[in-house]
Amino acid sequence: MVGGTTAQRLAERGYADIVMVDVVDGLAQGKALDLLEAGPIVGYDCQIIGGTVPRDYALTADSDIVVFTSGAPRKPGMSRDDLLFTNQKIVEENVREIARYSPSCVLLMVNNPLDAMAHLAYKISGFPKQRVVGQAGVLDTARFRTFLAQELKVSVESVQAYVLGGHGDDMVPLTSYTTVGGVPVTKLLPKERLDAIVDRTRKGGQEIVDLLKTGSAFQAPSAAVAQMVESILLDRKQILPCSAYLEGEYGIRDLFVGVPAKLGAGGVEEIVQIDLSAEEQAALERTAGSVRALVQKMGL
Repeated sequence: MVGGTTAQRLAERGYADIVMVDVVDGLAQGKALDLLEAGPIVGYDCQIIGGTVPRDYALTADSDIVVFTSGAPRKPGMSRDDLLFTNQKIVEENVREIARYSPSCVLLMVNNPLDAMAHLAYKISGFPKQRVVGQAGVLDTARFRTFLAQELKVSVESVQAYVLGGHGDDMVPLTSYTTVGGVPVTKLLPKERLDAIVDRTRKGGQEIVDLLKTGSAFQAPSAAVAQMVESILLDRKQILPCSAYLEGEYGIRDLFVGVPAKLGAGGVEEIVQIDLSAEEQAALERTAGSVRALVQKMGL
């Protein structure tokens, strides 16, 4: 659902041709044809085709960007980490083909556990670190902004925030950098309410899984992916929180962790370092420890 909805969002923006592939024969072809037939009504004119993998990987050849959404979804009661070994196999099998057919692409990872899967894709692909990036912080930040806007009864556009760290239950919403209309959120909400919103943000994905019962979130994740794709394809150089490979930034080395990054035509063009409080730095190091434990479980 994340992949299909992402394809729809990108098609409606009209600046790229799209290839959709899936392991289920006919699924991507059917969704692609359906999207193509919506073009005359919505007003886009890009090409959209579908295929079955691994048979049709050649259809994806020479892609500028590949969005990897393949993986087992969470079910009620499951954490993102419970998907580790199932999705490890899926990433290993498919990233090799992606690198073979599109050796110059930017690879945008979206499956869970996100940061560990991005790390795995980086190792399997052999790509430079700039061309592998994980979608997490844009989604988590959107959830945080949504909950704050609802609490304060203001437009989400008035809420500015960052959520860093691993895409898991120990992610790090930076309350010290969160403002509403330019006013620090700590001056607008009592600590207990702000703590409750931070906790809801961390469990935002699970909340939707529990409600849906047979799937996980796809509308907000696909919107986050589309924003990242646009910044890369159009070289917009937006600074967005995403999972990037760190080599000493924020005191973390040889690991994918969510941080502010400048996204442009080259992928992750710069890691933006901001000053963190001692508490925030400690929280970031804790979430990095959780990611590293998963990476080690995979034998990397």
